[in-house]
Amino acid sequence: MPNPVTNATLLSGPISPRYLVDFLPKRLPHFFTDVLVIGGGLAGLRAANAASDDLEVVVVTKDRLRESSSNYAQGGIASVWGPEDCFEDHVRDTLSAGGNFCHNDVVDMVVREAPQRVEELIQWGTKFDSRGGRLMLGREGGHSHQRIIHALGDATGKEIMRAIIKRTRARSNVQVWEQSFTIDLLSSEDACHGAIISREDEPPVLLWAKQTILCTGGCGKVYRETTNPAVATGDGHAIAFRAGAKLRDMEFMQFHPTVLYIAGSSRTLVTEAIRGAGAYLVDSNNYRFMQDYDPRLELAPRDVVSQAIVKQMNKTQHPCVYLSLRHLNAEKVHEEFPGFAAACRKFGLDASRDPVPVRPGAHYMIGGVEVDHAGRTSLDGLWAAGEVTSSGLHGANRLASNSLLEGLVYGARAGELASQAALAAPDDFRALPIQSQRNYRLTEPLDIADIRNSVQSLMWRLVGVQRSEEQLLEALRVIRGYARYVLPHAFDRSSGWELQNLLTVSHLMAEAALSRTESRGVHMRTDFPKTDDQNWRQHLSYAFEAAI
Repeated sequence: MPNPVTNATLLSGPISPRYLVDFLPKRLPHFFTDVLVIGGGLAGLRAANAASDDLEVVVVTKDRLRESSSNYAQGGIASVWGPEDCFEDHVRDTLSAGGNFCHNDVVDMVVREAPQRVEELIQWGTKFDSRGGRLMLGREGGHSHQRIIHALGDATGKEIMRAIIKRTRARSNVQVWEQSFTIDLLSSEDACHGAIISREDEPPVLLWAKQTILCTGGCGKVYRETTNPAVATGDGHAIAFRAGAKLRDMEFMQFHPTVLYIAGSSRTLVTEAIRGAGAYLVDSNNYRFMQDYDPRLELAPRDVVSQAIVKQMNKTQHPCVYLSLRHLNAEKVHEEFPGFAAACRKFGLDASRDPVPVRPGAHYMIGGVEVDHAGRTSLDGLWAAGEVTSSGLHGANRLASNSLLEGLVYGARAGELASQAALAAPDDFRALPIQSQRNYRLTEPLDIADIRNSVQSLMWRLVGVQRSEEQLLEALRVIRGYARYVLPHAFDRSSGWELQNLLTVSHLMAEAALSRTESRGVHMRTDFPKTDDQNWRQHLSYAFEAAI
């Protein structure tokens, strides 16, 4: 079947200024580089390492390099590795999980490139778990074979990031700006020319670049319940949208089925590999309920398991379900999943013996900046890779452990081609007369934390695992009310800009979820419970129109 097509209808999103801050180029410092990489996760650092040694590269990250979703990834990287596996099976599993919405050509490209990218990581010093000189392979939901390459048991991202950060810091042509917030992209005439960067308490810097690569990760923090780190506020989605790049599939947020649920505590991801190792899901009555929903039981794709858990919670009127590992070898549980066992111990739970309370949480944003096979966006001079993008790989539901893989493949491609474009550009590129100065800015005090908490709670209640027209209309009404008041404000710190980005992304997600009147993959409409290929096997795309 051919790939889904893009709907010609473009949604405008929230009313917003083009730039979040006013600026005059003559009053701000300028910095020039060949390639600008925004985001310091796996996709961003892989892109930076693909750049030519003859180019100057700046990597900008709003926190420390270690503070990214990549660093907290537990399960591993999906790649055909064992002799009993093959590319065709990995492709088939990805397409099956994707709800008949993947781009077949993209899936085939990424799957076939996977072993090469994993081998690179090994050459760069990543120590994956092995036994007898062979990589240990795990299995996760939706996979037909053991093909999950992992490290440190259940802390794969930590080990990968250690190795790639070390390699990046060793390159003399790469500068890393940590604790630096990207406020907006600099754009004119459908082209990107760099970004406006705030570095701690200093005045913003206009960072001009021949080519810019966006690798800012996801937006899980639009929800109250999420596995994502604090940095995942959708900044990349929002700045690309305001700059005029096309966004796509914003209704597709993946909810991870198993997030450790302890009332009053922060949420902790419970890796899918634990179910791959044989853990059961049981409800408050100790009933193994997945048999009622899918023949693949706990190893069904994430959308199926998440929706089953929510339905079972509703049936039992209980706030969570439980992972049961008591039938597994206790020593093996503690040895293979040390991070999970330690997280349980914090709350007085023995992971190998006690029922572990879990429920779904926002985990991975499938929608984002539309990119082609090379990572090109619709904006000249702007490339993108990783979770901030909509590449067509994941369709309507991401297959477990395909996310780090996507970041590696697209990071390498975007980095290589952006590098070639920068090498071909004139050496004497200059600042452009781009400025923003309006008289509508509001400056009265706002309780940023209160508004943010309200929006996150609203999104969780009304734009969560299950949605309906009534819920989505109410969500949009409230979000628009906040947006009209918050977006015109002139903030001077990251907490305000994050709130503005969060509102922008929340609006797009709710608007898209309302528009798609079917259920597909992670998008579950209780009032339209069936998948409608005839009318809805098409993308929804979004374009920005500055209205204030």
